[in-house]
Formats: sequence, structure tokens, C-alpha cells
Amino acid sequence: MKVTKTLRDLSVPELQTRMAEMRKELMKLRVKSATGALGTESGKVRQTRKNIARALTILGQKGVGNQ
Repeated sequence: MKVTKTLRDLSVPELQTRMAEMRKELMKLRVKSATGALGTESGKVRQTRKNIARALTILGQKGVGNQ
């Protein structure tokens, strides 16, 4: 709930920047997972994916394309 409210308060350019950061973080987490170095952060992959989906939903509601 907090994440959604935080994302809704951002402007469209800020939201797009935040999405780019989350996608980079997801990429790093996937690399860690593939190398076996993820350890106790395994839930963070799922959480990051869901946050990206939330951001895409908010962008759609604001009338902006998915990119």
C-alpha cells in the first residue's frame, strides 16, 4: 500500500525514471539468482516485479504509454 501511494505521488517523468531504476535492480537480482549469490534476498525478485507492474498500471491510468 505504501509503495502504491508513493508511486502515485510521482510525476510522469519521475515515475518513468523510477521504473528504469527498478528494472536495473531486477536485472541485478536475476544475475545474482543465476550465480547462486542471491541468498536471503530471494523474495526481493518478486517484490521488484510487482512494483514494476504497479508503476506500469499507474502510468496507464495517467494516460501515458507503457514505455
